[in-house]
Amino acid sequence: MEPGKSEELKNAQVVLDKLIHQRDGNLPPDRPHAFIYFLTIRNLSDRKFTLLGRKWILTNADGKMEVIEGDKIVGETPTLAPGESFSYNSYHVTAVNTTARGSFHGVDEFDQHVFVKIPPFEMIIPPVQEDEPDDTGPCN
Repeated sequence: MEPGKSEELKNAQVVLDKLIHQRDGNLPPDRPHAFIYFLTIRNLSDRKFTLLGRKWILTNADGKMEVIEGDKIVGETPTLAPGESFSYNSYHVTAVNTTARGSFHGVDEFDQHVFVKIPPFEMIIPPVQEDEPDDTGPCN
């Protein structure tokens, strides 16, 4: 592998375990919808690796794209031996439907740069139910 290149760990996977939508009056008015996602990273490969960070690519229904990169995963740098997994949850706030995808990156036991793809998942804002108050503005 060329220096500076990263190899995809084909036998490691990320699974979306659960996705919860919440509409909360405490969220910013321009992003009133929270999506809480629960992910599990599974090491089905034959080598140990340590995850050092993540890269998310968020594509909004309005065409806007946002890239978020950072060190660690919820403050941790998990090391996964073959057969082990790491689960966590986090959230995204938005005003529009959004598709998320990306990758976790790190190093394997041989100090090779590796990454694990996050398969795309959609955060779809559900319609307001008739019995649910619409807090988008005053009623006349």
